[in-house]
Amino acid sequence: MAIKLGNTLRRPAMRIPGRAHVIVLGNEKGGSGKSTTAMHLALALAYDGAKVGTIDVDSRQGTLTRYLENRQTFLRDKGLKLPTPQHRPVMISDLPNRDQAEAAERERFGAAFLELAASSDFVIIDTPGSNTHLSRIAHIEADTLLTPLNDSFIDLDLLARVEPDTFRIVRPSIYSESVWTQRQQRAAAGHRPVDWVVMRNRLASLDARNKREMERVVTALSQRLGFRVAPGLSERVIYRELFLKGLTLLDLREKAAGVVMTMSHVAARQELRGLLAELNLPPTAASGAA
Repeated sequence: MAIKLGNTLRRPAMRIPGRAHVIVLGNEKGGSGKSTTAMHLALALAYDGAKVGTIDVDSRQGTLTRYLENRQTFLRDKGLKLPTPQHRPVMISDLPNRDQAEAAERERFGAAFLELAASSDFVIIDTPGSNTHLSRIAHIEADTLLTPLNDSFIDLDLLARVEPDTFRIVRPSIYSESVWTQRQQRAAAGHRPVDWVVMRNRLASLDARNKREMERVVTALSQRLGFRVAPGLSERVIYRELFLKGLTLLDLREKAAGVVMTMSHVAARQELRGLLAELNLPPTAASGAA
């Protein structure tokens, strides 16, 4: 089914037969909400009936891995059976020789990726807030590249250098140039073009002028760099609290979760559903696809 975005109609992305649709959470900045978004997207898709696999290539922080470990512990202790994705952490190699280390990392990533891609409708990959070999490998596999961006000019530096007085775009950032290179490598490998989506997080706490200027600059950047813009997730205490239990907003319907639903939680769930709709992912058999 086609959905309306602005004044245009855009059909859901096409699924490659026999292959999971790959969503990569990527940027080169920590604290932007990649792991929280990855976990919530994975569970939202799983609750919709999709088979979901997750990969964590951020071996230094391993936030998504810890999130899922917390979930397994909580579900076991409470005797609950809730959707949980298949998960594979991929560790960085400690071999001293760079070529050997990168070869080992390619092998580790390839084994995890092939296993999950063959048995899942979606594979969601969480990457570190830095430029690593594993992160570059993951970016090349992305069918959808989702870049969380806190709505401030500090974080905008992730995408481009901006002139301070006029907000004129001076040049793309190293990360944007890296995505361009990875797009070329993906095309050379015969893959379909990546759908790059930048999600603007934490909009509610900013003043009106800053919002207007950010809107203008991000829109200009989207045209120059070739990404779409989607509304992201607001800053909410509930995300930090849920991490300790390994739960998401989608789990709060369960009484055993021990969290009383509030209007704030309902609004947060609507934000998540809005993001999922904006991503316009390919349907699965479970969702009623033909």
